[in-house]
Amino acid sequence: MAIDLNTCTGCGACVVACNVENNVSLVGKDEVIRRREMHWLRIDRYYSSPEGTKHEDYKGLEKAAENPEVTFQPMLCQHCNNASCETVCPVAATTHSTEGLNQMAYNRCIGTRYCANNCPYKVRRFNWFKYHDNQQFYQSNPAMNTDLGRMVLNPEVTVRSRGVMEKCSFCVQRIQAGKLSAKRERRPVKDGEVITACQASCSSGAILFGDMNDTESRISKLLKIDHYKMVKKQDGTEEKVFNHSFDKKIGNPRAYRVLEDIGVKPNIFYLTKIRNKDKAKEV
Repeated sequence: MAIDLNTCTGCGACVVACNVENNVSLVGKDEVIRRREMHWLRIDRYYSSPEGTKHEDYKGLEKAAENPEVTFQPMLCQHCNNASCETVCPVAATTHSTEGLNQMAYNRCIGTRYCANNCPYKVRRFNWFKYHDNQQFYQSNPAMNTDLGRMVLNPEVTVRSRGVMEKCSFCVQRIQAGKLSAKRERRPVKDGEVITACQASCSSGAILFGDMNDTESRISKLLKIDHYKMVKKQDGTEEKVFNHSFDKKIGNPRAYRVLEDIGVKPNIFYLTKIRNKDKAKEV
């Protein structure tokens, strides 16, 4: 996935679409105050301060600007190739698929929350209560507590129970539907055939999802991915072969991965926001 921060307006449509598509529970204001929010996708906001232009002036960053500049950054599960959450799970409830997805087995999870503690992006959510068929959450979560409300639930996504961890799945149900339709027609999955809920709802087109191993996909062209690598042969010569791994060289200078230095190798790339700071030339 690639997210263009230059295009994102922070409208929050992706958050709503993710909640509706994946049957994410609404916990209400009181639970959010207790830091028990359930959103799989959040939008982080970063504000500028003219006093904090120097890196050593940390106190200046606390002073609000009269007209601050803001950058919106959608933050969801990064589906790391070297995920720190997978290594600490005692029951292997979170695993890594061959397609690069970080998956959750809800019926195997015992709720230790080790994965949430070990996640550097803080994007995992824990079910503190049974949010469906619970009159305590009747007002805040009517979609799971009334007969009429349950009609809007997505039948392709399970409703999670109490005591399990949950997170973004890259809309795996949509990926499977695209793969099955392509299999019935005896063809490979076409680029753009699988669209996640957040991508479908983004009015500015800031989110792009696709196959990094497809040389002709939009995401490969956007990130300018180098799909080939040099491999030494037995005779000592080098040969250029296709790189099937997810750790590829990215040619777009705007592309970066959050907290790349810690080595978890996320599968989500952000395109940095660029502002034109040049003053208008006087004629």
